[in-house]
Amino acid sequence: MSMCLLWLGLLRISLSALWQAVDTQAAVTIDHVKLTVLPANNVESGTNVVLRCEANVSQSLPQPLIYSFSILQDNQVMYSKNISTSVVERTLSPARVSNSGRYQCRVHIHDKRKTSNSLSLTVTGFQVPMLKVKSDIVFEGDNIIATCSAPEETGGLMFFFYEDNLEVNKETSSTNSATTTLTMQKLTDIYLHCTYMVIMHPNAGVSNKSNTVKVIVRDLDVITPQISISPKENVVEGDRVQIACTVQYPSDLELYLTKGNTLLRKSHTTFTYSFVVKAEDSGDYVCKAEKGSVQKRAAYPLNVAELFSKPILRMSPDPVFEGERFTLTCSCTVKSSLKIGKADIKYVLLKDGRQIAAVAKYDDTASLATNGNYYCMAMAKEVKKTSSSLDLKAKVPVSAPVLRALDKVIVGKPFRVSCEAENGTFPITYSLLKNHAAMTYRTVVEAAERAIFNITSISFPEEIYSFTCEAYNHGPSFSRKSESLRAPVIVPVSRPVLELMEETVTEGSDLTLICRVKQGTYPITFTWYHNRIMLHLSTQEVGGEGRHIIRAIERNQRGDYYCEATNSALETKKSYPARLGVSLALWKKALIGVFCILLLVAIAIVLAVFFKKMSHPRRKKQATELSVKPSRPKSGDPMRVSLTLDIEDNTALNGTPCVMGRNVWSEHVSGSDSDDHTDEESELVQPQEVDPSIDDSVKKSIEPEYSVQHTEVQVSTPGVSEQAEGQAALEYAQLNNSEQEPA
Repeated sequence: MSMCLLWLGLLRISLSALWQAVDTQAAVTIDHVKLTVLPANNVESGTNVVLRCEANVSQSLPQPLIYSFSILQDNQVMYSKNISTSVVERTLSPARVSNSGRYQCRVHIHDKRKTSNSLSLTVTGFQVPMLKVKSDIVFEGDNIIATCSAPEETGGLMFFFYEDNLEVNKETSSTNSATTTLTMQKLTDIYLHCTYMVIMHPNAGVSNKSNTVKVIVRDLDVITPQISISPKENVVEGDRVQIACTVQYPSDLELYLTKGNTLLRKSHTTFTYSFVVKAEDSGDYVCKAEKGSVQKRAAYPLNVAELFSKPILRMSPDPVFEGERFTLTCSCTVKSSLKIGKADIKYVLLKDGRQIAAVAKYDDTASLATNGNYYCMAMAKEVKKTSSSLDLKAKVPVSAPVLRALDKVIVGKPFRVSCEAENGTFPITYSLLKNHAAMTYRTVVEAAERAIFNITSISFPEEIYSFTCEAYNHGPSFSRKSESLRAPVIVPVSRPVLELMEETVTEGSDLTLICRVKQGTYPITFTWYHNRIMLHLSTQEVGGEGRHIIRAIERNQRGDYYCEATNSALETKKSYPARLGVSLALWKKALIGVFCILLLVAIAIVLAVFFKKMSHPRRKKQATELSVKPSRPKSGDPMRVSLTLDIEDNTALNGTPCVMGRNVWSEHVSGSDSDDHTDEESELVQPQEVDPSIDDSVKKSIEPEYSVQHTEVQVSTPGVSEQAEGQAALEYAQLNNSEQEPA
């Protein structure tokens, strides 16, 4: 029972505390926060500055509150503190340039936060820095260790070091001092000082110069080396030479012996270098002593005379061709006859780095196996000299060349030929020959080139065999000739001749066109043309003539024909034109004849009917008015001739194709007007003499009528029957007699 009561009491206390905490959070509020900078916002460096932050809070709880204050410089927390009072202060003692910036104060109570206004603090002025060196007396090349400090400054600083007012180095430090190492190469005394600036406030400028420190630099003569060579004079190849490098101050230095860029020896103390010299060992030898960055040197020239010259390897003959004998000779000249003689020099011949003979002269036969890189070596008194290498590569004699045509060979046209040998060492000279006489030549120096010759032309096909070529690479006496040029020769076609089987053919028959050429390489292509229009046919023949047959020729196919001939020479020749006539077919001629006959008969009938009708109304008038009527005018009558000619002319103008320009009636007149017929007509009707007793009026009336009647007779058609004409004359005579009787 007591345990239950205890648990109930604890639960009530816990609930009460939780309720009180919730109530506390709800009962606190921050009214405002104020930041104050004392004594001012702009102060000199070294002034004590107080940053005061005050919070005004309203709350309902009796217990005191815990204030969490934070002071920020340029948005970075530079100070924080938890206190039970509403005011906190931060003292900058003394204030420096690094303390310059914008400040704010932030208060945190339970879950409430509030930030104060922003204030600016500017601190001006720098502390004068101080420079110290590790040692103010150094040797040339030694390092100077210098330290620049500003003990009262805060924040990140950058220090600048100067040598005789020239900046030589700079160092960055997060503290108020920096140390640097300076290497002095000068032999004069130097003066050093330093300055600094605040990294975060570059606009604040640079501090004043520090104190000046004098550094004395001493020369390192004690490390200057000395060099000596023995023997000094008359040094000849094969002599042993000793070079000594010495130094008085051997401590903490390095000693070198060099020749040009070649390092011969290195030591930390005095040493001697000994070797057997050769001619190429002549030159300046340098002894160098280094201590730190300081280097001292001493040089001495060495002149080495040659014991013998550099050997020379020669080959004879040069060049050499496969199958020929060749000789390699190695020789050199004695330079110091007091030391050695010519017999003291020994020779060794090497090929591709392998010794092949210990002789000065070597013979062999050139072949593929003897090709290689040769050199020789001469030796005397421990001196060895090697000749320059000789690359022996036996040349291959040129093989018989082959002459080929590169283009079509056409009679009368230029073409190209090539001359090429399958084997042979370059350069190879090729000559083109015609009938064994040289025409021109070409020299080929590499495989990519070819000897190509231009031939102007040939006059006939057999001339192609007169060309040959010659090649040599070892002199003309060792030349090789090709066979004669063999290539198909194309003869252009000659002017063709067109032959017609007939000059005139009948319509509907077949026509054969024959085109012949006297010369030309087969096959030959023939083409025929009619009135300059190509017939749709071209034939290719293997002979000298081509034929073309025109089946069932028509009238519109008459005209000029010609042919063209061409072959692989691509040179077309044209024949002279031949004219062909095409006559009508026989049945057409017969049809036209029948038509003409029918047409003539029709015309004759029409004219007969016409003139017959015209003659009946005039008969009575002619009988009363005419006293005499000639039966038919004679052919010699001019009036008759004139009228007949007019009729013929009109007929000619209106002529039909079947009378060939002549009038049918004119032919009748000319065929029937004989003298006998004229006499018969004149006897049938004779004109009577006019009675003198008839008065003049009657005469006048009769004469005009006769004239008119005579005119009508002349224009009348000769086709009227003679009977009608006689009857008209008889009626006229009777009428005349009846008129005379009453008188």
